[in-house]
Amino acid sequence: MKLSSIFLTFAAMLLSMSCASNSGLDVIFDTDANNEIDDQHAIAYLLLNDDSFNTLAITTNVTVNGSIQAQCDEVQRVATLVDKDVTIIPGATASFEEISGTLDNPEHDGFQAVDFIIQQALAHSPKNKLTVIPVGKLTNVALAIAKEPRIVPNLKVVWLGSNYPDPGEHNMVCDIPSMNYVIESDVELAVSVARYGKPSGTDAVRVTIDRVRNEIAGKGPQARTPVTGRHGGEFTCFGDYSLNLFENIDKAEDGSRALFDMACVAVVKNPEWCDATVIPAPVLVDGQWVERPDNARKVTILENYKGTEIINDFINILAR
Repeated sequence: MKLSSIFLTFAAMLLSMSCASNSGLDVIFDTDANNEIDDQHAIAYLLLNDDSFNTLAITTNVTVNGSIQAQCDEVQRVATLVDKDVTIIPGATASFEEISGTLDNPEHDGFQAVDFIIQQALAHSPKNKLTVIPVGKLTNVALAIAKEPRIVPNLKVVWLGSNYPDPGEHNMVCDIPSMNYVIESDVELAVSVARYGKPSGTDAVRVTIDRVRNEIAGKGPQARTPVTGRHGGEFTCFGDYSLNLFENIDKAEDGSRALFDMACVAVVKNPEWCDATVIPAPVLVDGQWVERPDNARKVTILENYKGTEIINDFINILAR
């Protein structure tokens, strides 16, 4: 997928013109969709909630598992399976530190996604912010802020990442400098924590493969054309693809898998499905969080998710 700057400018004009007629929240979803299985469920949930979300585009990045094209292809599979049209834009493959020194190059790594975020943020305002939901590394967002700092007051970022206050977590460790850069900026930032193995993070928002077989398989709109899945096979609805994804990934002893990314989208839809705590912004140094209690810069930690309500809403949305 190759998008020119001319196309991005034109797309931004069309999308900003359409925003006024859509009552949903303007969002850009940023994903490493080919990495796991929670991204796909988040994308399906986002696109099927089109009364709540006006999805301007889905931007992509690479953490592991394939090229940027592979990420875009997986997004397209899901969009086709839920019978929704969405703009898919390739983003960063390398890290923030590797790319940030090349931003003067009009076609730097990730420029399509970065420029789109900038264009859309500039079309918004501090009173009507653009919401970006990154569920992978924060590279695209950090690059957009570095490239055009004027977007900061117009932007709200809800990121699925970190095990704060504990160390670790995939999205964070894939590009720690991008996370620290966003934290140190003045952008409005909410962190939807993963907290592996703990009941207070999105790791606790789980569904078992038995429940997928009984309540999700066969559900969802019928695709206009069959889709070949990431693991082979052909599918005509997202529910069947969901089961295939679960069948091809490691699961906990009870057969469950966390839908981290879908939970992050859910609490943007309904903030009452989690607790939000505002704290002085910490910083990660040598793999450990350093608290800064006197820091005037604040970030919001999203925790204690209502997993039953979130999973039930996903199933209900898919089945309607």
